[in-house]
Amino acid sequence: MSYQKLLIETWQAMSPDRRLRWGIAGAVLLLVVIGLVTANGQIAGLEKKRLARERDLATMMLLKQQLLSARSGAQGLANRLAATRPDDSPAKIIEEIGIKGKSNKIAPLKSEDLGAYLAEMAEVRVDGVTANEAINLLFRLEKGSKPVMIRRALLKSRFDDPTRLDLTMTIGLLKAAPGGSR
Repeated sequence: MSYQKLLIETWQAMSPDRRLRWGIAGAVLLLVVIGLVTANGQIAGLEKKRLARERDLATMMLLKQQLLSARSGAQGLANRLAATRPDDSPAKIIEEIGIKGKSNKIAPLKSEDLGAYLAEMAEVRVDGVTANEAINLLFRLEKGSKPVMIRRALLKSRFDDPTRLDLTMTIGLLKAAPGGSR
């Protein structure tokens, strides 16, 4: 005999009072199961939302850090731009740094318009510097109080003295463009 037939026979053999109680108990059990499944679905949905918000928060924190870094860099450039005077030139900056080469040649080039900025360009040639002096010159140009951009730098070792280098570079001093707005 199958379980289904056995279950039907047992059900029919029960008194109507007992059938009613078992029916109510089955309905309550069914309602509890439906409630638990619904609550589990809600919890899973909230968990997904929480994980998505945590990922968004991590991304926002990274973006905030990048924004603060960019803002401090922009503020540094603004401070360096404010330090430039109208009579500043690349030649004057090179002279202030004080390079110890055999010969210094500074040839002015055509200025470049960079939108809100004007780059006063010059080609600088320094012969007979050591590698350390060349690195120090580049560092002082980059980290100095004036906004200088290095377009091109070429280092060649000398034939007569391999410990000395010839440095040729194109630099530009950034200034605020006259009448330019940001």
